Amino acid sequence: MSVLSGKKIILGVTAGIAAYKTTYLIRLFVKAGAEVKVVMTPSAKEFVTPLSLSTLSKNEVHSSFTNEEDENAQWNNHVALALWADLFVIAPATANTLSKMAHGTCDNLLLAVYLSAKCPVYYAPAMDLDMYQHPSTQETFSKLATFGNIQIPATHGELASGLVGQGRMAEPDAIVAFIEQDLSASLPLNG
Repeated sequence: MSVLSGKKIILGVTAGIAAYKTTYLIRLFVKAGAEVKVVMTPSAKEFVTPLSLSTLSKNEVHSSFTNEEDENAQWNNHVALALWADLFVIAPATANTLSKMAHGTCDNLLLAVYLSAKCPVYYAPAMDLDMYQHPSTQETFSKLATFGNIQIPATHGELASGLVGQGRMAEPDAIVAFIEQDLSASLPLNG
């Protein structure tokens, strides 16, 4: 049985081409026995649809504080979402979102949930080679580590730009394996 069985996971999806991989990531989390709720940035909807993610997670997808289609709907309470979660996984994590996380910028629901989270936060960077190597991005990674955020390292490979190098989001099965290994390492009978 997976250490993810029974876990409540918030999957944060940001606006990167790697967002298409989140459909597979949700399936793997659910197959491992986790319950998944998705919070995506408004721009992420240009890369993967909320309908796909809600169908796979069997939960409503949240991308704004309110439901613009229903004036009488209850607002999406970022604090309640954050407290619900045992784990918060942001994949893909773009340079833009990571920088906002490092500096406490709170201009969308995903960032509000992040700033309210009390659970472990994992993030899988996804960006082009030059963005990944930029000193400001490397500084962001360091700052996020001081907050206790756990990076799931980007891999080397072909990027959306056509360049080849570091910055490719880890594959969904590698993300799940990384989280399972990290959680297992802290179990009292491990080893």
